[in-house]
Amino acid sequence: MRRRTRTPAAPLPQRAGIDPVRLRLPADPEGAWPTVRDHLLGRYAGAIGAERVDAMLVAGRFVGADGAAVGADEPYEPGRYVWFHRDFPAEERVPFEVGIVYRDERIVVADKPHFLATTPRGRHVTETALARLRRELDLPWLQPAHRLDRLTAGLALFVVRPGDRGAYQTLFRDRRVRKEYEAVAPYEPSLELPVTVRSRIVKERGVPAAREEPGEPNSESRVELLEHRGGLGRYRLVPATGRTHQLRVHMNRLGVPIVNDPLYPVVREDGPEDYTRPLQLLARTLEFTDPVTGAPMRFVSRLRLSGLG
Repeated sequence: MRRRTRTPAAPLPQRAGIDPVRLRLPADPEGAWPTVRDHLLGRYAGAIGAERVDAMLVAGRFVGADGAAVGADEPYEPGRYVWFHRDFPAEERVPFEVGIVYRDERIVVADKPHFLATTPRGRHVTETALARLRRELDLPWLQPAHRLDRLTAGLALFVVRPGDRGAYQTLFRDRRVRKEYEAVAPYEPSLELPVTVRSRIVKERGVPAAREEPGEPNSESRVELLEHRGGLGRYRLVPATGRTHQLRVHMNRLGVPIVNDPLYPVVREDGPEDYTRPLQLLARTLEFTDPVTGAPMRFVSRLRLSGLG
């Protein structure tokens, strides 16, 4: 039985709460990459340009497992590990703070504000809840146990120690976490509530909005009305599954799309963020049995939606 080689620890520290990129040089059966530079150009020149790759090599920004700079003319070695930091694009700061609802030696439960991504992705890298919490709490190993949509506010669970992450992620994977959301949406007197909505939701990469299509349901949400006034209602949403945009899609299907939703029922043109019009959706509660201690855990968001005034 072949023994797996242990991945070396990163020789570079985090920068702005972001880990360095780790690259393992792949096999080169055709001998296309005589030097490390040849491979880096083939891999990254299309994205950032050959001149930028060469400049990073000259500056010593690519390093090996020992932390020493990788030379442009070093022979290519399949299986070798190389690390480097990406150049972060300038990001507008989301003008809301991340609140701390609970913290111990294992987990951090945070109140993520609207507009702030949970983890680095796409054009949101340093302006994410994960990067902020790593910096502000001095917890470089912090990792998310799940992901909360960027436009949704509320509770997000992070794990402090790498060895514990799998246990908490498994809770979400196996649907052993009870999540409850609140939303503000139009009040429709003819809509009979509570109701359980089931449908098949498909989300294509690169397409902003998800869609429903015929077929075996892969999503389920319970919708309840808590109160209404002035033509708007406050709803309790309890998802049994976790498809992308599930609650937003199901509320739109019922004819009561969530207030300030930029995708449902109509996709708005991309433009500057309007921080005065947050999506009126809040991840309000998280309940689970702690997989490490066996203790029952329940957390309630301290944030409030503004849609009903």
